[in-house]
Amino acid sequence: MLIPFFYTLRAAKLPVSVKEYLTLLEALKLGVVGPVGGADDSPAYSLDDFYYLSRTTLVKDEKHFDKFDRAFAAYFKGVEMLADFTKELPLDWLRQMLERELSPEQKAAIEKMGWDELMQTLKKRLEEQKERHEGGSKWIGTGGTSPFGHGGYNPQGVRIGGPGKNKSAVKVWEQRGYKDYDDSQELGTRNIKVALRRLRKFAREGHELELDLDDTIRSTAANAGYLDIKMIPERHNNVKVLLLMDVGGTMDEHISRVEELFSATKTEFKHLEFYYFHNCVYDFMWKNNRRRFAEKFDTWDIIRKYNKDYKLIFVGDATMSPYEILQPGGSVEYNNEEAGAEWLQRLTHAFPKFAWINPEPQGVWQYRQSIAVIQQLVSQRMYPLTLKGLEDAMRMLTK
Repeated sequence: MLIPFFYTLRAAKLPVSVKEYLTLLEALKLGVVGPVGGADDSPAYSLDDFYYLSRTTLVKDEKHFDKFDRAFAAYFKGVEMLADFTKELPLDWLRQMLERELSPEQKAAIEKMGWDELMQTLKKRLEEQKERHEGGSKWIGTGGTSPFGHGGYNPQGVRIGGPGKNKSAVKVWEQRGYKDYDDSQELGTRNIKVALRRLRKFAREGHELELDLDDTIRSTAANAGYLDIKMIPERHNNVKVLLLMDVGGTMDEHISRVEELFSATKTEFKHLEFYYFHNCVYDFMWKNNRRRFAEKFDTWDIIRKYNKDYKLIFVGDATMSPYEILQPGGSVEYNNEEAGAEWLQRLTHAFPKFAWINPEPQGVWQYRQSIAVIQQLVSQRMYPLTLKGLEDAMRMLTK
C-alpha cells in the first residue's frame, strides 16, 4: 500500500530516499503510532497520526512541508484539515445551507458601515445573538446581506468562517494558514532572470583568483614573448536586495508567478534578504509562514539591520480594504497599533531605492481603491509583474 505513496512523494519532487521509507515502515511495525479499532475490530491507524509520523520520518527539511502536504492530500483523497483551530462561535451558526445570488440593483442598495460602526455593531451582535441565522441582513450568519458571517454579499464586513468570496472583508475571524513561496520552482523561461540582471552590478573584490587575459597578452608581448601571467580579483555581484512578499488571501491566485520571480531572484542576487507580510506591512514580518506568530521579526529591527544601499522590492497585489492601509487596527488578522501607511513610509524613507511589483493585471488597477492608495504611498513606483514591468523596475532601481 505504501509503495505508491512513496512514489507519489517522489513525483512531487520531494527528496525522499529508500532508507527514509524503510524507517517509516519500521516505525509502523514497532507501533510508534498506536492502532485504533476499525469497523470490524481490526487494527486501523489514525490518518492524523500517520500524517505526522510519515512527515517526521520522510521530510528532513521543513521547507518541503508544503510539497509534502499537497502530495499527502493527493494520495489520501478527501484528507481533512489536520489542524483544528478552536472557534469561539458555534459551528452550526456558520454552516451554509443555501447559495443566494443578488442582482446588481440589490447589491447597489446595500449600505456599508464605517469602520467604527462596524466594530461596535459586531461587539453588540456577539452579546445579543443566541442562535443560528441564515439569509438575513442583521445577525451573524450565512447566505444573506449581513456584514457578519460568510457566503452572502456585503460591500464591507467581517468574514466569520467559510471561504472568501467577494474580496470585501475588512476583518477575518480565524487563524489563517499560509505557505512559503517555493524558491526551487523550475522556470519555464529565462526571461525573468534576464530582466532581473538589469539590476546586477559587478565589482572586483577579494583575492586574485581570475586570469586577466588581455593584460597577460599585453605584458607577455612587452616582455619579448616570455609569458607574464596577470591575475585580477574575481568579479562578484555586489547588489543587495531586500525582498518583502505579500502572502495568503488574494495572493493565492498569483502563487505560481510569484514563485517563479522568487526563484529567479534567489538565483540572480547573492545578497538577498526576504520577509513575508500579509496585505500590508505592519510592525512585524516573518520568514516562515508556519511559525509566523512564533518567530516574528520586528519591522523596526529590519529597518535598523540593513543599510540604505539595499534595494527594497515589495511584491504584492495591493488588493485589500483601504482600512488595512490607513486605519490603526485595520489589519484583517490582529489589532495593529499603527496604520500600515506609517510603516510603508518608514520603509521607503529608510531604503530610498524601492519599487513595488504587482502581479495583478494592470488593467484592473484603476478599479481597486487600495491599489491607488499604495501607488501614492510608494511615489507611483508600482510596476506590473510582466517582463516589461520588471525591466522598468530594475532600470529605475539602478538610477
